[in-house]
Amino acid sequence: MDIKVIARTENDFTEKFGVPRQSGLADIRSRIVFEPEYRIADAFRGLEGFTHIWLLWQFSEAVRENWSPTVRPPRLGGNTRMGVFATRSPFRPNNIGLSSVRLDKIDLHTPDGPVLYVSGADLMNGTPIIDIKPYLAYTDSHPEASGGFALTDREGRMSVDISSELAAKFPEEKLNGLVQVLSQDPRPQYQSSADRVYTMSFGGCEISFTADDNVITVTDIQKS
Repeated sequence: MDIKVIARTENDFTEKFGVPRQSGLADIRSRIVFEPEYRIADAFRGLEGFTHIWLLWQFSEAVRENWSPTVRPPRLGGNTRMGVFATRSPFRPNNIGLSSVRLDKIDLHTPDGPVLYVSGADLMNGTPIIDIKPYLAYTDSHPEASGGFALTDREGRMSVDISSELAAKFPEEKLNGLVQVLSQDPRPQYQSSADRVYTMSFGGCEISFTADDNVITVTDIQKS
C-alpha cells in the first residue's frame, strides 16, 4: 500500500522535548500546509462545518527498522513494560499517529494554497500528515471510556512560576501556550532531580527551567 504525505505541520515545536504527550492538552496553534498536488480548494468543501478534525500522521522522528511487542511507557516511569497496542508509543509496526484537534480556520487563498489553522496538536514542526477526517462527536466521543493505566484528564498538572522579567522576553501572544506546555511537566517521568536544569526549544526561544514538587520554575529565556 502506497501511503502519501498530503501535508505537513508548521508550529513552534522544533524538537520532540516539550511536545504535549497527547492532543488537546495544550492550546498550541499549528498550520497544516498541503503538498502541491493536494492544494485543491474543492478537496475542502464542507469542512468548514466541523469544529474538530482528526489528523493521521507519521512519527517521522521515531523511525525504527524493527518493532517490539512491548514498550516502556514514560507515564509509568520507563520501568514497566506494556504491550505496544496498549500504548501510544511511536515504536509500532507502522509508525502512524492519530490526533484530534480543533479546527480554528480554513484559508483557501494563501501563498501556500489552502491552509488549515488548528489548535491542540501534539506534533512537531514538519510532521508529515497522511490523512484528515472530520471529528464526529456523536460517534467519536465516549465520556464513559476507561483510560487504563493512563492518567485522567487534567491530572498531574504542575504550577508554573515565571517572573515578569522573563515573561517580557517571550512573545506575549505565545506565553499562555508556553505555560500550558510547562504545566504538563515535559520531563521524562524517570527524571525527578530538583537540581537539574532542563532546556526546551519553543516559540523561537530556549526555555530553561527546574522542577521541584509540583512547581515548574522558569530560570532563563534566550532567543534561539
